[in-house]
This record gives sequence, C-alpha cells and structure tokens, in this order.
Amino acid sequence: MNTAVHPASYRPLGFGVTRGVLRDGAPGVHYLSADQTLLPYPERLTDRLMLWARERPEQTLFAQRTKLADGSRGDWRHITFAQALEAARRIGQGLIDRGLSAERPVLILSENDLEHALLALGCMLVGVPWCPTSPPYSLISQDFDKLRHVVKTLTPGLVFASDASRYGRAMLATIAEDVELVCTEGAVPGRATTSFAALLATEPTGAVDAAMAATGPDTIVKFLFTSGSTKMPKAVINTQRMWCANQQQMTQSMPVITDGDLVLIDWLPWNHTFGGNHNFGMVIYNGGTLYIDEGKPTPALMAETLRNLREIAPTVYFNVPTGFEAIALAMKQATDEGRQLRRTFLSRVRMFFYAGAALAQPVWDSLYDSEEAEIGERIVMTSGLGMTESGPFGLYVTSPNVRAGYLGLPTPGLDLKLVDKEGKTEVRYRGPNITPGYWRMPDETVEAFDEEGFFKTGDAVQWIDETDIHQGLRFDGRIAEDFKLATGTFVSVGPLRGKIIATGAPYVQDVVLTGLNLKEVGAMVFPTAAVRQLAGLPADASMHEVLDAPEVLAHFQTVIDALARTSTGSANRIARLCLLADPPTIDRGEITDKGSINQRAVLAHRADTVDKLHADELRYIIKPTV
Repeated sequence: MNTAVHPASYRPLGFGVTRGVLRDGAPGVHYLSADQTLLPYPERLTDRLMLWARERPEQTLFAQRTKLADGSRGDWRHITFAQALEAARRIGQGLIDRGLSAERPVLILSENDLEHALLALGCMLVGVPWCPTSPPYSLISQDFDKLRHVVKTLTPGLVFASDASRYGRAMLATIAEDVELVCTEGAVPGRATTSFAALLATEPTGAVDAAMAATGPDTIVKFLFTSGSTKMPKAVINTQRMWCANQQQMTQSMPVITDGDLVLIDWLPWNHTFGGNHNFGMVIYNGGTLYIDEGKPTPALMAETLRNLREIAPTVYFNVPTGFEAIALAMKQATDEGRQLRRTFLSRVRMFFYAGAALAQPVWDSLYDSEEAEIGERIVMTSGLGMTESGPFGLYVTSPNVRAGYLGLPTPGLDLKLVDKEGKTEVRYRGPNITPGYWRMPDETVEAFDEEGFFKTGDAVQWIDETDIHQGLRFDGRIAEDFKLATGTFVSVGPLRGKIIATGAPYVQDVVLTGLNLKEVGAMVFPTAAVRQLAGLPADASMHEVLDAPEVLAHFQTVIDALARTSTGSANRIARLCLLADPPTIDRGEITDKGSINQRAVLAHRADTVDKLHADELRYIIKPTV
C-alpha cells in the first residue's frame, strides 16, 4: 500500500472505481473487473445532444477563436447547443440528399474547427459515418500513400477540408472526380467545390427525423484509423453503442466530469480517439463546453495554448507529457503572463489527465510547486490505459497517489483478461465499448480477438502491488517492442525506456532502444527543447550545434553513468547512447497523433543510425565510464 506523506493536500477528487474483482482462469490466465456494474446508457449519442439542446439551449457547446486577416486569432466565436442541433439538422439533410452511407461515408481531412464539429454532428444525426483523418497525411506527406490507403478503404462519397488552398493538392492527388469536395474557404483548382456555407443552407425536412429514428446502438457512427506505424492504418469501426457505453464508463470512473459545469480547452486532434472520442464525446454526453485550442505542444504553437489557458479556466484538463512540461515551465515564470496563467488555469480545474507517453517526475514536481504556491493544494494528475479499439477509455487510476506508469482498475462493464505471454502479462479487453472490428478487413478482425472474444491489445501490465489488487495495474510496455539480445536475453523495453527518461529529465523527450540480435543494448535519445538552455547557445543555433555542446554531452555522460550503476545485467545496461537532432515524425509513423513514440517505426526508418551506433561510427557515442 502506498503510504507516502504529501506536503500538501489535494483539491478534492472522487474516484468511481476503487476495488477490483479477480478470478482465476486456465493456467496462466486471470480475469479482472470492477466491483460495480455498468449503469444504463443511451442507445445513441444523438439522444444526449437532443437532451441538452432542450435543457440548455443557450449554453455554449463549442467555441473557437475567429481567424483575422493577418492569420492571427481574435475573439471567441460560440456555438450553442441549440445552434449546433439546428446546424446538424441542415447538414444532415444535405447528406441524405446525396445518398451517403457507410459504403460512401464522409471523409474529413482537416484539423479541429467549428465546421468540422458541425459536420460530424450532422453525420451522427442521420446515421452517415464520418472519418476524420490525420492532417499530416495531406499536408506533410509527399507521396500521399496513407491518404490513398484511407480513401481506398473507405470509398468516401464526400470529402471535406477547411481550406482549399492548403488541402487542394492532396484532394487532387487522391480523390476521384466523381466524389464531391466541400471546403469552408476557397475552391480546389479545376474541380467543382461545394462551400460549407451552401451545405449548411440546406433546408431540413421530415427525412432528418426519419433517418435519426432509423439509427440505433449498432449504427456505425464513425471510422477512426490506427496510427499505421508499422503497417498501413486500419479503419476501426465505432458504433453508437461503443461510444455511449464508453462515455457512461467514463462518468462512473471519473465522477468529476458530471459535477457542475464541465469546461474543456483542448487541442487533441479529433482524428485520434483521445481527442475525437474521449473529449469530443465527453462534452456532448455531459452537457459541457469545449473550447477548441489551436495551439499544440510544439515550440511554434505552444504560445497559443498558453494564451488560451490564461483566458479560459477549464474544470478538467487533458494533455500529453510534452504539453504539461511546457505548461509547468510557463507557470514558473515570474512575469505577468506567468502569474495570469497560474491564476486562471488553476482557478477551478479539478483533475489533470495525461496519456501518450511517460510524464517525467521533475515535470510532476514542478506542477505541484506552482499549484501549492498559487492555490495551497495540489491538482491530482491522473492517467489510465486505452486504445482506439476500446473507445478509448479502459483503465483508470484509483486514488490520488499516482506515479508514472500507473493505470489502475478497469472501468465498469469492461472485463480484462490477463494472459502470461513471453515472460510478460498481456492485457485483453471485452465489453460493450470494444470495436466489432476493422472496416473491410475481415482477416485482421479475426486475428485481433482471441477464442473467448477478448481483444488482444499487445500491452503488457504488472500489479502496482501484488499484495493489494485494488490498487490495480501499471504499464509494463508493449510486448511487440521487446526483443532479444544475441545472448538470448530478453530486453523489456517499456520499463527501461521509462527509467532513461526519468534519469535524464528534463532533457529527454523519448527514447528508442536498440540491440536486436546484438550483444549490447543501445539508446537513441530524442532530447527536449530544454537542451537549448543547457547548451547556453544563441536561440538560432542548430540542433546539431546544441547536441555538440560540451554541457549537453557532459549531462548525458552523467545520465548513462547513473544508469550503469543501477543496472543488473546486459538486458538493462545501456552500453551506448546517441542523441538525435531530428525529431520523430507522424508522417513516417515514428510518433502517433497523441504524441507517443513507436519503437519499431523509428528503428525501421533510422536503421542506418542504429548500425552506426553499434559500429562506433557516429560522431558522438556516449558510453558508461563506470
């Protein structure tokens, strides 16, 4: 049992599931569930939209800053529940008129915005599935291979993008001439382009009500593609039952989202399940408000996020570790902006939630320091485990005493199957929030489920405390990431990666381990932006110059020496380390939309660096001196 004494109390936060039920199965198999049942939930998320449009017609559902002529952002434009429902009815009629269906769905290429949100609601209302796809597939990719795969898999009947000037090239390269193009701004050269305003101007008829009545729990509401890090992405089927069950599971595990007015300010992309299902669905299901944050946890865009957080006070807040790191640094600043950020951001937030990668302890500690100084108490930092195929919410922590890697217990209605596999324990899922499969991929669907109907996640877990199952589980890496050295010794990637990140904090963003079929374990380190301060070089210095700086090399020498002193054998001893100047990219599948690294994709795309690291052919290779 965790009995750590905390220097400050936590802002009150209830936990819905605090006890689990464990039973034995066949040898090497156990089953874990929550000690409470899943309460009734609506058949369609549409029903909740209708409910709040009646009960809270004037409340803001979505808000986004207006775009000014110079490209900057101005004041907030608000869409109320009543306005959203009216727009959805109009758009829904337009989709009906076009004969769209699951066989000819709506494909959305562009980022989160108000038009994207309204088009999604229109689809949901009349039972036409939509698919928000990763914008880098259109904007960064040079060959459009993944976008072509998406189009081939879905055969869309209508394709939407916010700005024809930005997305026109991708549309022209991948979308057949008989598929309608819709854009908020501009027209695609050489193609008939429908304006979003024209779609929104459609007059609704009784056909909208009839189409809505024909939808039910098994209606496909959307397709979400997996990251496609090592293979081409798969289209995960999301049904109304899956989405509604998962939202009800979230309210029972995280009761804070049902307490009073729910306000989110969020950048997480809607083409990913975290932003597009978890958070987008949360505000609809619980009658909340979502402020669309056009910032991002990158050096170029983080300033917009910080601007928004100085103005809008969320009640719960979700981000990836790099985002929390930037916020922690900004709250430490003894400036008017730093003080305003602390004052607004911390004023009524009840819960933080991170996902996607490990959150380094120094970042955690920095957040706590700012919280204690500003409000005299700490905000609980929570986490869990889920995936696109689980809706995504699956596991959630059980108390405020959270440490990096803690996952907690399964949400009500979700059964876990814990299977001994290759020296680890794989967790598998079965419940109403689990996808029925992959669209037009029957073989992959069959392969994804075991003989009892449990979805095989590929995630490995361990007990937080084997003497107290009610604390739940902690993350133990991805089984597919683990590898053997030439000696036959297994390297457990997840825990070792987390150890390196913690030891190198705050200068390590992520790590990819090397050494498959070799004698030693190596590490390729993606540094954080903080290494620039460590190097003490001008702001315009290249990343190669920064990583060559003696101060940076000296720091990572202390890191690898500290790791060596605590290693117990070849499987957890980092024998060589290099620093990577080029960050991981979504386009090559090296990083997912939620910010987590993909070990196998990085190794595949940087095979030459791996070879040179182990052949001592890189300019700087850091090795232990102890």
